[in-house]
Amino acid sequence: MQQNNQNQETSLWYPPGGILIWMIVLVEVLTFCLGIGSLLYDKSKDPSGFLMMQSQLTKTFAFWNTIFLLSSGFCIALAVFYKTKLKLNHFSILLSASIVFGFAFLFLKFYEFREKWNLGFDLDGNVFFSYYWLLTGFHYLHVVVGVIILFIIYISRKTISFENLEAGAVFWHMCDLIWLLLYPALYLIQ
Repeated sequence: MQQNNQNQETSLWYPPGGILIWMIVLVEVLTFCLGIGSLLYDKSKDPSGFLMMQSQLTKTFAFWNTIFLLSSGFCIALAVFYKTKLKLNHFSILLSASIVFGFAFLFLKFYEFREKWNLGFDLDGNVFFSYYWLLTGFHYLHVVVGVIILFIIYISRKTISFENLEAGAVFWHMCDLIWLLLYPALYLIQ
């Protein structure tokens, strides 16, 4: 009985992927929440100006990027499941799909960045686009790091520890979560 209680305490203090990755997730999500809160506060002071600038965003790109990230997150979750079942072929295929969807997000977001830049909507243009560039640019860097992590997992897929696999998956799901906060704040909420 004492052994069982000790395992429960260990799982509380060492969640999937380890406590460090969850501390990183907490700090990152709080950072983005503060940025989004600041955006919404400034938007409340100039709603018409923000709406005019928000109308310059391409909602179709943001929708497809949401589909890409959620599909990637679903694939990595299934990959982790298949790794636990020792079905390495399924694991590898789903991990590859997760990476491809991650690259699809990066490609489409880069295209959107280039389009906005060419239209003159840069970081210094106005308050809305300052938020847009800072929040989505910071998220873009997280996705780049996430894709690199997924690629490292793929390279070491036969020898990777389960804890490191979970940590990589948790980081990737953090990218999903942050995008699910940014998408409505920047593109949908009027």
